[in-house]
Amino acid sequence: MILNLVTPNDPILHNPVEEFDPKSIDLEKVVAEMFATMYHYKGVGLSANQVGLPYRMFVMGTPEMEMVFINPKIRNTAGDFIYAEEGCLTYPGLYINIKRPEEVRVLSTNMFYDTEAQTYKGMTARIIQHEIDHLNGIDYQKRANRIHLERARNQFKRRQRQRA
Repeated sequence: MILNLVTPNDPILHNPVEEFDPKSIDLEKVVAEMFATMYHYKGVGLSANQVGLPYRMFVMGTPEMEMVFINPKIRNTAGDFIYAEEGCLTYPGLYINIKRPEEVRVLSTNMFYDTEAQTYKGMTARIIQHEIDHLNGIDYQKRANRIHLERARNQFKRRQRQRA
């Protein structure tokens, strides 16, 4: 089943999501619906609060390599801070240059209810940071500097006018 994305002004996106007991829900069903929704909207990551679910979890990846993070916490970051363009299913078509660390260490629970710490690099690290920002109530636009945000919004408006 495809879940509905909440609107950008929905309060669930602007407040931190609390940890939860993954055994208290039908985890396999929720995860399957989240992946189906992410693929439907052609995303690479989706946090539960983006579809109105009050669970501190997100999914990411591709059909060949799916990843689930339950109650994730960033333990530390490393490496250089790198600018890269990010999009968001909550704001379709708005792509912003965001500066993030190239490496992140995350503590999270997996589908087998095991808690583990893993280190991720590159695009995987960027997606993880973006999704954890969602769970912390942080909109990716807040991570952009004023110039990059203004440029992205102007490009978005230009594309909207061209489509009309």
